[in-house]
Amino acid sequence: MFFQNGKLSVRQLAYEDRFVLAKWLSDPSVLEFYEGRDRPHDVYKVIQKFFKKEDETVGCIVEYDGIDIGYIQFYKLDDEAKHAYGYRDETVYGMDQFLGEARYRDRGIGTDLVAGMLEYLVNDKQAQVIIMDPQTWNKRAIRCYEKCGFKKVKVLAEHEWHEGKYRDCWLIEFRPDKEEVS
Repeated sequence: MFFQNGKLSVRQLAYEDRFVLAKWLSDPSVLEFYEGRDRPHDVYKVIQKFFKKEDETVGCIVEYDGIDIGYIQFYKLDDEAKHAYGYRDETVYGMDQFLGEARYRDRGIGTDLVAGMLEYLVNDKQAQVIIMDPQTWNKRAIRCYEKCGFKKVKVLAEHEWHEGKYRDCWLIEFRPDKEEVS
């Protein structure tokens, strides 16, 4: 387990999770914000995308009171990716997440999840900067991230292919103040 905060916990993704990921990634309410409603995932596509990776992304399942409710991943940026975003010598991590179970949204769980992952990445992985790139129109997610201390850095024009066209994204970053993250 990566961390636990009350009823919320985050554990390593396991092969048995392919079915719940396929369920979530075929739900239009998830796909509207993650992957796109024109790209539903069946179990085969989930296996290809989440279990046959050649990168260092760490996939995790989010649990609330023992129930699988979402997905979160984190990854250390390599030098090429850091340079593309304008970073140099810092240890930079990226993260992405979604809550797959609708009844757990709008309850503050997403904020607790992001805050918990920030604490984990800073304290356990010595992250100096944590970044995300939400689409500019995803106001609910951006509000959540700003509550957790993320700041907008710049717009990444036409950065992500989503539902048939390239969308603008915000590059947002979290720079830990050691007194805030412990």
